[in-house]
Amino acid sequence: MNITHPFRDADGDKLREECGIFGVICAKDAANIAAAGLHSLQHRGQEAVGITSFSGSEFHSHRGLGHVAQVFRHKELEALPGTMASGHVRYSTTGGSGLRNVQPLFADLVTGGFAIAHNGNISNAMTLKRDLVAKGSIFQSTSDTEVIIHLVATSRYPTLLDRFIDALRMVEGAYSLICMTNQGMIACRDPLGIRPLVMGRLGDAIVFASETVALDVIGAEFTRSIEPGELVQVDHKGTISSHRPFGNPDPRPCIFEHVYFSRPDSVMDGRSVYQVRKQIGVELAKEALADADIVIPVPDSGLPAAIGYAQESGIPFELGIIRSHYVGRTFIQPGDAARNADVKRKHNANRALVEGKRIVLIDDSIVRGTTSKKIVEMMRDAGAAEVHMRIASPPTEHSCFYGVDTPERSKLLAARMDTEAMAEFIQADSLAFVSIDGLYRAVGEEKRNKKCPQFCDACFSGEYPTKLTDFSERAPTKLNAA
Repeated sequence: MNITHPFRDADGDKLREECGIFGVICAKDAANIAAAGLHSLQHRGQEAVGITSFSGSEFHSHRGLGHVAQVFRHKELEALPGTMASGHVRYSTTGGSGLRNVQPLFADLVTGGFAIAHNGNISNAMTLKRDLVAKGSIFQSTSDTEVIIHLVATSRYPTLLDRFIDALRMVEGAYSLICMTNQGMIACRDPLGIRPLVMGRLGDAIVFASETVALDVIGAEFTRSIEPGELVQVDHKGTISSHRPFGNPDPRPCIFEHVYFSRPDSVMDGRSVYQVRKQIGVELAKEALADADIVIPVPDSGLPAAIGYAQESGIPFELGIIRSHYVGRTFIQPGDAARNADVKRKHNANRALVEGKRIVLIDDSIVRGTTSKKIVEMMRDAGAAEVHMRIASPPTEHSCFYGVDTPERSKLLAARMDTEAMAEFIQADSLAFVSIDGLYRAVGEEKRNKKCPQFCDACFSGEYPTKLTDFSERAPTKLNAA
């Protein structure tokens, strides 16, 4: 299931993962496997895609704007020979479109070729870049990922692995990385494990991916998650070695992976994403039961939570909004009339079901609030007697600086209004969010540990687990996230 939120494309009212990564080594037709893996991660980035392969003596790359199936056909994949390949799907951010920012990024270093694919965001990238440029570095992109390449290139350590570790010690923020060198592949996560990365096996091949669904699609067997702060090195013979250069800090994986980003058929940290989302709905029904006739999900991301809410409350689950799967992505259109027409083309109220009913709408989040307002209006136009909105996450009050495309805080509805005012803004009869402790219970925790939270939940709590050097300094230019 593709969990992107077509309702939100028209006006940027969304939280959006900015990329997905995939790597495979010791495999015949590695580029073909990488393309299949990236296709299953398409929901994590739909504007650009790239694959780099290594044929034993030379690196080969192809990158393009668009979906995996559009950019990589038979001809393009034939031009990417070798038994090792890595790839990346991404969304562009402001000023970030164009091929120069499409990954994997590649450079020839003194140690040989070096290709890198990155999921996350380096929160001191501008500070590091200023220092590197002052020392003579020349940047070819506006991506924060390129900072890592320059740090590796300028490190004085003798081996590539030590240079790489030296570079990572200087960066702040969130990263999952897949790197290719002449010697093999390196996969790693930041010390807090904010962004996800898993490992699997496909025959003799070793596979790395942002989500387990990518392993399922190519027929690989899940081995384990890459641990926070771990570097896994694989050579061309398939020998695996693990390195832990950053000690053992308490992990803080992104909790929004469970709420929205990951595909529901993925498994995150041993938990089924689908089952977690259903349980969020259960917790939401316990905390904010509405007196209503039917429960309606906002397609597609609200579906599992709506099922859980209906099962717990005893209120019937119905498909009151029908989504067309044959309409392409909606881009910004001039004027409200055009935007609303795009919404109508993609979603339509099931009037025969909705008319005269008291309905509960279940969605994953409210960002700017414009989407929720349109949905409520659609339900009222279809004759709903009452419209109650329930949200399967706490209020999003803070921006993310770890690889998620979020509006600035002043544009987040929950940062400007309390719940009652938000309900009035979206014109709902009532509005409620799952509590942060309810969200933690849904992912298997008794409650949120206030002294040391088990997840990164900064978008809800404002408690950022790392330094935010560039943002605290208010750097005049922001590098694009990976």
